[in-house]
Amino acid sequence: MDKQIDEIVKWLTQQVKNAGVKGLMVGVSGGLDSAVVAYLIKRAFPKESLGVLLPIQTSSSNMEHANNVIQNSGINGITVDLSETHNEMYSRIKAELNRKNEFNVDHDQIAGANLRARLRMSTLYALATNYNYLVVGTDNASEWYTGYFTKYGDGGADILPLVDFTKQEVREMATYLGVSEEIVSKKPSADLWEDQTDEDEMGTTYDKIDAFIQGKEIPEKDKEIIESMHKRTAHKRNPLPQFKRSK
Repeated sequence: MDKQIDEIVKWLTQQVKNAGVKGLMVGVSGGLDSAVVAYLIKRAFPKESLGVLLPIQTSSSNMEHANNVIQNSGINGITVDLSETHNEMYSRIKAELNRKNEFNVDHDQIAGANLRARLRMSTLYALATNYNYLVVGTDNASEWYTGYFTKYGDGGADILPLVDFTKQEVREMATYLGVSEEIVSKKPSADLWEDQTDEDEMGTTYDKIDAFIQGKEIPEKDKEIIESMHKRTAHKRNPLPQFKRSK
């Protein structure tokens, strides 16, 4: 683990050098993956790293955990509350759709949730420009394979240090780095709506996704869910389709 952490830290340092910027920043949600990234970028750039809290009607427990990460890692922190911004923007969007009698209530929850993720991404990049930092993504291998992230939301980042590691490997990394056990053992959640959990939404577990991408046998039902998620989210991982005119 010591060697693995050192390799990631060296890689992070090289990415900053390659980009010609000063440091690194991450949105800290109170969850496992962003906690690990915060600890890693603090190691890589002790004086030029930033953890950003971006609450949008965020639960008190997640705010507590996010602040715990800032304090225990020693990273510089900043909070930008986007609750009012989200409410104003989404209410205007819905008002216009209702005026045209085209509001789709079945898509309301996910549309609002994705807007939260994209507002957070936009805020991170505004801050990144101010500090001349790279935005560090938090997706792990299991999330990347299943496409369990918002396109141009939490999937919008400059670099991805955890994308080669399963959820369990990220847990082990967290324990080694000193992330609090309360965060390491909590149910994964994007905190997109009240009582939302990743595994309930996906219909399978991270343990099964981890096993699948490692080539291990899992129940057929879970295999079908994972393969279906991977197929329908290919557009999130692939370069944008580009029309090429004929010569």
